[in-house]
Amino acid sequence: MNQPATNKPVASLRNLRRSFSQGGETIEVLRGIHLEIRPGEIVALLGPSGSGKSTMLQAIGLLEGGFEGVIEIAGVDASKLSGDARTTLRRDSLGFVYQFHHLLPDFNAVENVVLPQLVAGKTTAEARARAEELLTALGLGHRMEHRPSQLSGGEQQRVAVARALANRPALVLADEPTGNLDEATADRVLEEFLKLVRGQGSAALVATHNERLAFRMDRVLRLHEGMLE
Repeated sequence: MNQPATNKPVASLRNLRRSFSQGGETIEVLRGIHLEIRPGEIVALLGPSGSGKSTMLQAIGLLEGGFEGVIEIAGVDASKLSGDARTTLRRDSLGFVYQFHHLLPDFNAVENVVLPQLVAGKTTAEARARAEELLTALGLGHRMEHRPSQLSGGEQQRVAVARALANRPALVLADEPTGNLDEATADRVLEEFLKLVRGQGSAALVATHNERLAFRMDRVLRLHEGMLE
């Protein structure tokens, strides 16, 4: 399941809410979020640390329960799915990039990009070809056989970007994807990320607190007191 052929939203949130109990009080983190993201659109989600950006991405990524409201991914209402069906939808339609790369340390760069494709049913040859294509596009053609510990921070994050895009997801969710990098490296990694996402027609929602980077995207949203502005 890759990008939708129509212009229907790849993600649709309607009245999304999330609250937590703390010290006998109820804290509302998300207070009725409405959002549509369409194919090919790259949206920045701005907000300071603790504003709920990660919580919102976890909701869209189908990574946690406890949310109220409707979450549709690629036209499918996730609230009506079993756990296994949600896992399949997440695998086939979503890609993830985090602030920390979370690469598998015992596998080299190309293997880290091959593995999620094998899980999705690709053959080893198909997965290897796709991994090499992405890593080469990200300037890592000469570093494919290196393990994460042998790569710089920027190189590790490029591998994480390749992994997220390997199965051509309809939507890529990126949570502070350059937050652990110096400014120059962050600029390069973001530029490569945006180019690849746009090149394959995916959409992306990128959570960040960096306004300078956010305004390089198609649309900028702000999360303030649990609501989008």
